[in-house]
Parts: sequence; structure tokens; C-alpha cells
Amino acid sequence: MSQNIILTTGLYDLIKDHVRRKKVTQAEEDLLLNELKHASQVLRKDLPENIVSVNKKVTYKDLENNVEKTVLFVGPKNAKISKNKISILSDEGIAMVGYPIGNVIEWPSKKGNLKLEILNVEEIA
Repeated sequence: MSQNIILTTGLYDLIKDHVRRKKVTQAEEDLLLNELKHASQVLRKDLPENIVSVNKKVTYKDLENNVEKTVLFVGPKNAKISKNKISILSDEGIAMVGYPIGNVIEWPSKKGNLKLEILNVEEIA
């Protein structure tokens, strides 16, 4: 996780606001603020296809329990768990946002430590 994450400006602002509203643990806040400080901000059209972001279908593996999952990350207001539409501000979303395929992310979430490997990222039209 030493590389800098890549975010759209809108997503950067959304995460910053999420942290400001104390919606994350102290450990997450410390990590997020450090990541945001070094993040590259790009326009949506300039976001590389392999980066986890909003409106991206992401396949990842939870390395703690060896389960593979595919979800569509969406904005918080569009989340519908029954349709596998997960908020980008969920524990998994906030951990993986801005990272490309192939990264393994270790993240201290509210539900315990996560260890997630990003297997695939697809653009959704």
C-alpha cells in the first residue's frame, strides 16, 4: 500500500467529508488522511480503467476467509445490497478506493481487520 491512490476530485471530496463527519474509526481516519494527502486527483475521464472507484464493478478476494466477491461500487445514496450495489464508503469500498488491480490492501475497519486482493475492475457504462 505504499503507492499513491488515484481519485476523482468528487470522490476525494466525498471521502474527506466522510472523515470529517467521523464516520470512520480513528485508525481508518489516520490512514485515509495520509492517503488523501498523497492522492492524485484526476478528472473522471482521465481515471485509469483499472482503478477502484464509483460505478466500477470490482472483483476482490477476502484473504481472511478465502472468499471471492464481485460488487458494483456506487455512491452512498445508490447502494442496494440486494443487487450487489455497495457504497464506495462501505468498509470494503473505503479500503480499496483508488487502488488498481493486483493490490492487496490491509485495512482496519469497524468490523475488524480486512485483507483484500483486487482481482478485477470493470467500467460500467
